[in-house]
Amino acid sequence: MTRRGHPAPSARTLIRRVHERARYDREAIDTVLDAALVAHLGFVSDDQPYVIPTLHARIGDAVYVHGSAASRTLRAVGHGIPACLTVTLLDGIVLARSVFEHSMNYRSVVVLGSATLVEDADEKLRALEAFTEKLLPGRWAEARRPTTKELKATSVLHLPLDEASAKIREGGPDDGNTPDAELEVWAGHLPLVVRALSPVPDPALRSGIPVPPGLEAYRREGLVP
Repeated sequence: MTRRGHPAPSARTLIRRVHERARYDREAIDTVLDAALVAHLGFVSDDQPYVIPTLHARIGDAVYVHGSAASRTLRAVGHGIPACLTVTLLDGIVLARSVFEHSMNYRSVVVLGSATLVEDADEKLRALEAFTEKLLPGRWAEARRPTTKELKATSVLHLPLDEASAKIREGGPDDGNTPDAELEVWAGHLPLVVRALSPVPDPALRSGIPVPPGLEAYRREGLVP
């Protein structure tokens, strides 16, 4: 059993290294997946390992991954070969008294499984809406919807969350109760955030078109959630 009493969903998702940081509850896993803007999809195709940065979005008990229909490697994943999707949120740098104890604060998720190509048109549209809303809430209602040609040029992968784990590190260094605590070396942690700057309009933007409300809120908040 682990934190909050949630067991690992499978032997291969069991976190053994610093296991007290493991989280297997869906609340923790979903929160990290939903907060991250970029995922990395790993798989092997024709004996060649690949790790591809990609846009993702969670809908219920699955993660959807965005790609191009022209991508040979993504088509290979869509045929059900084993895949691994990861996301990481960097929350800070941990500065210890010894070089050995330096670390980072983070929230990460690893999802294992077999991805499949989304063939159903309605499911594909729901995934594309989720991608768009993840980038900017309200954008799906503002922008032009994809054409039939654009839909054919876009691949969407479905990866179930049956085997997923989260790992979270918080706080300062771990050497406060060791002899190193006597060293005259500053120790602590440096929190980090992703900050949104003011939006930059496209040079071809027609005059009189206002900044959308969602982007105004994004800018005022100043942080990527």
